[in-house]
Formats: sequence, structure tokens, C-alpha cells
Amino acid sequence: MVGLRHHRPEMLDTSRGEAPAPTEEPRGCLFALSQPPLMIFLGVIGFLLLMAAMHDLFLL
Repeated sequence: MVGLRHHRPEMLDTSRGEAPAPTEEPRGCLFALSQPPLMIFLGVIGFLLLMAAMHDLFLL
């Protein structure tokens, strides 16, 4: 039967010949840590942990 074949059509080449973004060097952990939203989030979490530790040490 012709209708039961599982034939995948070939993908069309829609590239323009260039990479979407030039990448001279790989981005790593230091690039991630340089992002302001991540540093604000980590700062808030660190502050909350510090406050919890201070509460345990001095008030309990």
C-alpha cells in the first residue's frame, strides 16, 4: 500500500551561508556570572542565607 509508507521529505536548505551570530570564543561560566539579573538573584539569595545565619547565631 502506498499510503502506509513512512517516508520523510528532505529538509529544505534555508540557510543564508553565514552563522547567525559570530562566535570567536566559547562563552563559559564567567560570561554567565557577568549578567546583572543573575547577579541580583544570587545576591538576594546570599543575603537571605546571611540573615538566616545571623538569626540562628545571635537570636536563638
